[in-house]
Amino acid sequence: MRHVVTGDRNAYDRCIFQVLDHAGHTLLITGLGVYPNTGVIDAYATLRTADGRLRAVRASDALGDDRTRLAVGPLRITVEEPLRRFRLRCEPDPDDPASLSFDLAWTADFPALWEPHHTQRRGGRLTLEARRFVQAGSVTGTVRADGAVIPVTAGEWTGTRDRSWGVRPIPGEDAGRAAADHPTEGFHWLWCPARFDDRFVMVILQEDADGHRTLNSAVEVREGRRDRQLGWPYADIAYRPGTRHPERAVLHLTDPADRKPLELRAEVLTSSPLAVGAGYPPADDWQHGTWQGRDWTDRRTYDLTDPAAHPLAAYGVTDHAARFTLEGRTGYGIFEHGSIGRHDPSGFTGFDSVAPAAGEERP
Repeated sequence: MRHVVTGDRNAYDRCIFQVLDHAGHTLLITGLGVYPNTGVIDAYATLRTADGRLRAVRASDALGDDRTRLAVGPLRITVEEPLRRFRLRCEPDPDDPASLSFDLAWTADFPALWEPHHTQRRGGRLTLEARRFVQAGSVTGTVRADGAVIPVTAGEWTGTRDRSWGVRPIPGEDAGRAAADHPTEGFHWLWCPARFDDRFVMVILQEDADGHRTLNSAVEVREGRRDRQLGWPYADIAYRPGTRHPERAVLHLTDPADRKPLELRAEVLTSSPLAVGAGYPPADDWQHGTWQGRDWTDRRTYDLTDPAAHPLAAYGVTDHAARFTLEGRTGYGIFEHGSIGRHDPSGFTGFDSVAPAAGEERP
């Protein structure tokens, strides 16, 4: 664990936890990553609330030798039982006791699920190679922000999480001739963990500009049963007019027993763009894996009610807390989506293309 198999500077090992209430008022996202070949460890937490504000805490430090210590700055993840129970904590700012803090118990309700082996190339170079697993569960505890206490209670909140490792681009590297010869035309991404009372459904798809599928999975997980594959998923997404912000979607799946069509419907409740506060590209104030010096901590609040204030958010991936329905069941989870550049199946022609306004038709 101290010495990874590759000398690639972009080697990483990272996790993310999403915590959402079923009313759609609150979405908390927190994660931690290590970058062994650049000697960095960092972590973050963002809290989206119904008032449209996003409170963020980010911390970075030099990576130590103890890989079991999942802590940096005020943020800490404790593995209390592997693949089963976790404790997620954020200490308040000592100079501002009313700042964002939380103490949460995250408990898995279903076994972890392997995601497909994920690879991406630019020209002849392998730029991303990752293994991941995903899991869904329940969360209890307390979140505090601006003096308010938000109780996280059983049955009213859902938790999802993802763990990945491998090679993934870290800012600061010149992409060279490969980037000039192979510019990105378009990227279309969907990552949807949906937790129901008796099952967990995971849908993933990634497509190029022309709709060519490069990542694909739809699986149902139930305790004590073999995972059930749900065919080749297709998504019909209804976007807010004049944007690429999804409001609802239908994910078309297939029952393997009789090939009967299944419809997993998603209704977006609230949204948190990962390029704002959480350090995912193309964030311009902080990104994962970048050296900030020792003992660096940053806290800030973003106003998400004005989309024009965060123009880069539209060129990244957004986690949407969502209500899902499937064959009469209601569940909750994350509708993570990013559609950037050209995507022929959606009718998007370039980076400035958006869903038509009411009454308009695509050219």
